[in-house]
Amino acid sequence: MSRKLMSIELLIVLAAFPILWFAPAGLKNYGLYVVSLWLVMSIAAMGLNLTLGYAGLTSLAQGAFLGIGAYATAILTVKAGWPLPAAFLVSSGLSFAVGILLGFPALRVKHHYLAFVTLAFSVVVFLIARNEQWLTGGVFGIANIPRPVLFGADLGGGLAFYRFVLCVTLVLTLAMWWLLRSPWGRAFLAIRENAMRAASLGIDIRAYTLLAFAIGSAFGGAAGSLYAPLVEFIDPAPFALSASFVLLLTVVAGGAGSFFGPFVGAFFSYMLPELLRATGGWYLIIYAAVVLVLVMVSPTGLLGLIGRWRDHRLQRQAAAIRAAARPSLGQPPGSQHHTQGSPS
Repeated sequence: MSRKLMSIELLIVLAAFPILWFAPAGLKNYGLYVVSLWLVMSIAAMGLNLTLGYAGLTSLAQGAFLGIGAYATAILTVKAGWPLPAAFLVSSGLSFAVGILLGFPALRVKHHYLAFVTLAFSVVVFLIARNEQWLTGGVFGIANIPRPVLFGADLGGGLAFYRFVLCVTLVLTLAMWWLLRSPWGRAFLAIRENAMRAASLGIDIRAYTLLAFAIGSAFGGAAGSLYAPLVEFIDPAPFALSASFVLLLTVVAGGAGSFFGPFVGAFFSYMLPELLRATGGWYLIIYAAVVLVLVMVSPTGLLGLIGRWRDHRLQRQAAAIRAAARPSLGQPPGSQHHTQGSPS
């Protein structure tokens, strides 16, 4: 990737931060909840985008890691009285460790077989959350999850907590930007394109596969750690298998392997349905139709439409250049000079 494109991406991130800081100031509590949820799910989608879009590892476990992070944070803050920053680090680290363990099957199975393994893991996590009432509260869940107090500032209000989530999202986005532009990121891309060729270049396939799963899982846990105080109550339902499918749709709809794809996809998956509620009982039908049209028109996602338009424009420019050069290429050498020098 060119340095120019890298700089543009970084500038977009930094320019978007002050806009997102002030834009929701006039929203009511539900509106603040929706935009906060968009940021939280963008973090989870960034992790899955790393695993699927960059490393090429099909995973249906991101919803489970969202649940691991949420439950770990809820247990530590409610039952143990930990502050949210400490619980956030532990939840992300726990998800990182579990991601390494889940990554071992990825060393032996690929594609849809790996999807089945991660699907089974998601079901196991959901069953633990539902049945182990002594730890997770079972179907009754865990209530009264506190929002943080940082440096004496109470972040319990909707706008204050949104801005806290925005700051965390900025830090994690910059971390992902650095990771993808580092040698690690290039190794992930090499493994996705051709694992055998990557191994011939000296890339440790085993280590980088585990690392891709672990980092992607850590982002899922980090998102879950923010989700718990956002909703202030968790039960197993939001972390069922459907959560992993929605996150998969988020990555695909935004554009797998695109840096801004998770943010666009999270808007598509979590904010667009809320906007369509204005249509009444038709909103789910309309949303399903939009998803079907997107899959048929642009399987590479919404950002893929921009890429297709750019490629089409470049092809037209190249065709115009070839057409302009064809007459001169058809003339024998020196014919143009002879024509100009001959008398009329």
